[in-house]
Amino acid sequence: MRDGIVYQVFPDRFARSAAAADRDLPGWALPADWDTPVIPEGPGVGTQLYGGDLAGVEEHLDHLVDLGVGTLYLTPFFPGRSNHRYDASTFAHVDPLLGGDEALASLTRAAHARGLRVMGDITTNHTGAGHEWFVAALADPQAPERDLYYWTDGGYVSWLEHDSLPKLDWASPQVAEKMLHGADAPVRRYLEAPFDLDGWRVDVANMTGRHAAQDDTHEVAREVRRAITDVRADGALVGEHFHDASGDLAGDGWHANMNYSAFTRPIWTWLAPEGSQVPYLGLPVTMPRRSGPDVVATMREFDAVVPWAVASRQWNMLGSHDTARLRTVVGGPEMVEVAAAVLMTYPGTPVVFAGDELGLEGVNGEHSRVPMPWGRLELQDAATHDTYRSLVRLRRESRALREGGMRWVHVDDDALVYLRETADERVLVVAARGPWSGAVVTGLAVDGFPERLFGGVPLQVEPDGVRVAGDGPAVGVWRLPAQTG
Repeated sequence: MRDGIVYQVFPDRFARSAAAADRDLPGWALPADWDTPVIPEGPGVGTQLYGGDLAGVEEHLDHLVDLGVGTLYLTPFFPGRSNHRYDASTFAHVDPLLGGDEALASLTRAAHARGLRVMGDITTNHTGAGHEWFVAALADPQAPERDLYYWTDGGYVSWLEHDSLPKLDWASPQVAEKMLHGADAPVRRYLEAPFDLDGWRVDVANMTGRHAAQDDTHEVAREVRRAITDVRADGALVGEHFHDASGDLAGDGWHANMNYSAFTRPIWTWLAPEGSQVPYLGLPVTMPRRSGPDVVATMREFDAVVPWAVASRQWNMLGSHDTARLRTVVGGPEMVEVAAAVLMTYPGTPVVFAGDELGLEGVNGEHSRVPMPWGRLELQDAATHDTYRSLVRLRRESRALREGGMRWVHVDDDALVYLRETADERVLVVAARGPWSGAVVTGLAVDGFPERLFGGVPLQVEPDGVRVAGDGPAVGVWRLPAQTG
């Protein structure tokens, strides 16, 4: 969790093996060729199917190894009635459209052989309306499956009133039995052979176990974690919470959260150009542009109220399958480099959404799920790819960046300067979104010559500290000589 770097794959859009051409498509699917434009909104958004599969992911694992990441995170692989598969129709097997059970087992074997870990994605808050449990509950009011869901006088409770996503009632012991403890419980079963997943990301984790006055979320999180660690002592559990997750991160439930509030939003608002028209993470406003002091105040306020064991493992992202693409948010490759440098040097677990390292674009979550441009070199940004590879390698080779403490040492409207340090290493990071006045960072005893690790921002040792220049957009990462005495 702390040392690794996560690579997120949306299976339908990552890669399609030759076997995909022979599979019959379900009636809900809107078939798309690999170069068909993605539908960003309206009809077809959830049903446009490109045919990416798990064998296709396996065929491209060397791309992940070359990039230097340590964990492959797959969005759901269970059958559903959509391309995103968050509306599972069963947890009993892997979607045949993705190649079925053997394809997942083969993928995890191949990933583990390369030193990669693999995390799945599961919904503990809801199932799909086509799920076998819900179908049985609808067919017979006396069926035992009826207790798995919430019911109203007029029907059933669903996630945000989407009828396709009926909500699970964790007050019923049957839910924990079917999800966590039973012989076929998916949370445990897919951590075991032949699948051997290394952990789970939990969709809309903040809503699990919560409805009206009922709030069992923390107990559910602890119970899910126990179910995971009973099978795999080092198994990881990451929740999804789009807003203020601090109340759900006591350290004994979710190991970490997808860190939209304390990382994604602040960095976006610092780097987005003035007057940006990109939607602000699904909120009904366009992207604001905020100063460095305001952004740092936000990040510190969120980080300060969770245990360090959580803060040092938070899944930090510059975008995901639910947001606009980083390149669309911040503009050209220079700003992407600044953002990626912060991602790879900030405390927490960096998460890269597949394609960001190639400069792919997208205006919202649906539009960002663009197929990877394998074999289409004109759509790949080689400079951005090299930037990501270099920064990933930098993080992997620096103990201070993986596990060190964090000190903000200078904050300007247009520049952020911070220190990551362990007992044996100090790394100074300078990130500038534009030209600024430069600064002398005092209080840093430097006895020797700093080592440039990445970027072009110059650094000069002075009697009372170090001077960093006011160039930008630009990045500078320096290893300072270890303190003596």
